[in-house]
Amino acid sequence: MANILHIDSSVRNNGSLTRQLGSEFVAKLKAADPSATVVTRDLASNPVPHLTEQMMGAYFTPAEQRNAEQAFTIKTSDTLVDELLAADTIVIGAPMYNFSVTSGLKAWIDHVARAGRTFKYGATGPEGLVLGKKVYVVVASGGAYSAGPAAAFDHVTTYLRSVLGFLGMTDVTFIVAEGVAMGEEAVNAALAKSRAQIDAIAA
Repeated sequence: MANILHIDSSVRNNGSLTRQLGSEFVAKLKAADPSATVVTRDLASNPVPHLTEQMMGAYFTPAEQRNAEQAFTIKTSDTLVDELLAADTIVIGAPMYNFSVTSGLKAWIDHVARAGRTFKYGATGPEGLVLGKKVYVVVASGGAYSAGPAAAFDHVTTYLRSVLGFLGMTDVTFIVAEGVAMGEEAVNAALAKSRAQIDAIAA
């Protein structure tokens, strides 16, 4: 039985292409494997807190040495890490906001990037511990950033590939709907291209 973790990070409930495409993708994965379980984490309707000094202190305090406040502070992070480690497949909706990921998705990453749980420091440097996962990232952007001079402004796919890889998730596929602010025809073309990619993956 496969475990699917579906993460939405768009602040828009209506009109969000990453929500639309991500939901369609998860539905197809579920149809292909009806026994699969799906855990949905909506970072807009149920935002996780941004890092604080207290959280950071709890992260680096051994579990048996944490006081009651630190144990409470770290509960959200532990839950998010447990969800990530339990998943076989991860589907992330990551719209481009101001050339990068949403603040909600960045906060999630800050909670799951945990020394000793999702990565460790070895003799040759840091080593990712989140292994054997298949990650699909659905990206939507108003402009086109996959090629040409504008590619330098894409800090969504470059950042996510780097940070996910740092944690051990190197099998990452991006499904990109770009140029969606360029009119209805561009939106339809982007949707058609993304859906064709999704169909090929889920087949």
